Amino acid sequence: MDADATADAASVLIEMVFPELANHYGTLFGGHALNLMGKAAFIAASRRAGCDVVMAATDKVVFHRPVPVGHLLELTARVIRTGRSSLTVAVRGQSRPPQGGPPRHALDGRFEMVAVDRDGRPQPLLLGDKSP
Repeated sequence: MDADATADAASVLIEMVFPELANHYGTLFGGHALNLMGKAAFIAASRRAGCDVVMAATDKVVFHRPVPVGHLLELTARVIRTGRSSLTVAVRGQSRPPQGGPPRHALDGRFEMVAVDRDGRPQPLLLGDKSP
């Protein structure tokens, strides 16, 4: 696989929803979902940028359906825009029982990530623009 194909590949994070991640309804707590989505966005942005990144903003996070305790949450993160020092990452979450079965679309969100230097200041992306 060449470098461009690797850079454009989606990053996938799979997490089991255990009771300590749940709310009082027995489903994934929204704050934990945002944490996991941010982690997936960080992984995708870091891979594309080739340097450290930080989250600058989130945009339109939508919870389509609850994710029950015991289900797997599969988060797919893909860089959909690159700028001079920033990247937009779309994260899509699907829920499924661990024994298998069809995935169910559970959540979506967009995250703005910024490439930073060792002092935490914005820096130009190392790989340049690879917007789709």
